Amino acid sequence: MELLLMLTYAAFCFAIFKLFRIPVNQWSLATAVLGGIFIIAGLVLLMSYNHPYSSDGRIYFTSAPVIPVVGGQVIEVPVTPNAPLKKGDVLFKIDPRPYQYTLDQKKASLAEAKQTVLQLKAALDAANSAVTGAEASRDRSLQAFEKFQASNENAKSSGRGAVYSELEVENRRGIYLTSEAAVDTARAQAAQAKLAYESEINGTNPTVARLEAELANAQYELDQTTVRAPSDGYVTQVFLRPGMMANPLPLRPVMVFINSEDRMLAAAFIQNSLQRVRVGDEAEVAFKAVPGKIFKARVQEVIDVMAQGQLQPGGALIDPQAPERVSPGQTLARIEILENTDAYQLPGGVVAEVAVYTHYFHHVAILRKVLLRMSSWMNYVFLEH
Repeated sequence: MELLLMLTYAAFCFAIFKLFRIPVNQWSLATAVLGGIFIIAGLVLLMSYNHPYSSDGRIYFTSAPVIPVVGGQVIEVPVTPNAPLKKGDVLFKIDPRPYQYTLDQKKASLAEAKQTVLQLKAALDAANSAVTGAEASRDRSLQAFEKFQASNENAKSSGRGAVYSELEVENRRGIYLTSEAAVDTARAQAAQAKLAYESEINGTNPTVARLEAELANAQYELDQTTVRAPSDGYVTQVFLRPGMMANPLPLRPVMVFINSEDRMLAAAFIQNSLQRVRVGDEAEVAFKAVPGKIFKARVQEVIDVMAQGQLQPGGALIDPQAPERVSPGQTLARIEILENTDAYQLPGGVVAEVAVYTHYFHHVAILRKVLLRMSSWMNYVFLEH
């Protein structure tokens, strides 16, 4: 910008000298040079501070490495490179058979577990029936024992001999005690059967709950054999082919997905002019890819941090002289283009020049606009490397 300003002033002086036929001598040249120094310096200072300019504008975009959740052999890659995709479109498919087999196994195991639950219910019913039978047998043996014992006591009280011998009474008593023990055993078995049947996690048998979770995980892994687009966008440089192996390794993505929804234009401004960059300020953008064209824009956001000041946990102390902290750094501002750019080829990553116009010394903004347009016209002049 400063070079263009000096060249413009030099051309203006040359025209003045020729037009008015001013003699060229040490006084006229000194006046022109000194005048140029003061005029250009004043304009540059006013313009640089009040109407900031950045040659470090760029369109940024987000890219996502495509890493499959499950591993296996690729059987199909239907995606076309650089073709627009919608969220959910298929990128590639992994052989689903191993995961289908695992899913079928989990379904069979779950069905078996549910059948086992029914068997536990039947075992509980049988145990309860056994308790009922044991209690009935105990009651009968108790009645028989009490009958034998009462008969002997009645006979003794009336002065007659015992109706039943002591051995018979003891036998009845032994039968009763045995049946009482059988009742305790039946009750313990019924309690065990009830515990096995009624033990639950959130209302579900533990084995059934575990197998249902394993079945859901197997279904999830089977679904992940079809890898889909995470959002609207496209994939570029597709080298994946059927027959290759795809594994869920973070360091080995198989594709790069370009998100078409998060493109933004950002420009870096030096800290000296930071106080003049405000959200909503008028701006203009000149892309190197579109020579001679100026796009109307505005400041959408000023990023409140700089990379040189970030801190992360680590095992080393802060070094102010570290290479990444030596430069003072620049502030990023997000620029919103107000014109439709669909008619222009502006791929992500293209560079741009950005000028911001504030309400301070707004008359000087005219000079900044002229210089930006001259710089844009100069984009027509280039040499191929």
